[in-house]
This record gives sequence, C-alpha cells and structure tokens, in this order.
Amino acid sequence: MSQEPNLVIVRRCYGLTVAQIYKSKLEAAGIPVLLQYESAGPVIGITVDGLGQVRVLVPEELAARAEALLVEQADDSPDAGSDPQTEEQ
Repeated sequence: MSQEPNLVIVRRCYGLTVAQIYKSKLEAAGIPVLLQYESAGPVIGITVDGLGQVRVLVPEELAARAEALLVEQADDSPDAGSDPQTEEQ
C-alpha cells in the first residue's frame, strides 16, 4: 500500500493561465504538481472573493526546490521588480 504524499501550497494565484505556467515550469524540473481551484472560477471567469484563485501544490519534500524555481522564474519575468508576496495572497 503506497502512502499519499503530504502536499503543500507553494503559490496562490488568480487565473488558471498563470497557474498552468507554474505547473509547466515545475513539471519540467521533475516536480509533480496539483492545481486546486473552485470549478466555478474558470467556467464563469470570475476572479474575486476567492473564486478564480488557484493553489499550486507540490509534495512537501520538494517544496523548497519548487519555491526556488518559481522565484527564479519571477526574476526572469518583465515585471521582476514587483513584490513576490502579492501573488501568494
């Protein structure tokens, strides 16, 4: 019997598109990813009051590596001067 890994949130973002970019980056590095979100947000296109929020989850033992990769991606983005905490709230 296999034990399920403990998953932790490494990012919270609004909109499935940004979350898919994070997922692709992490999976390319060999880190399994689960996106968790309310189904109404993407269907209706609402991103307010929690709807549209996507949580990017990875196994706990890979969380530090995932965080480092996502910070690296943020440093490469055009608005690298923005506050990284904004995306997580």
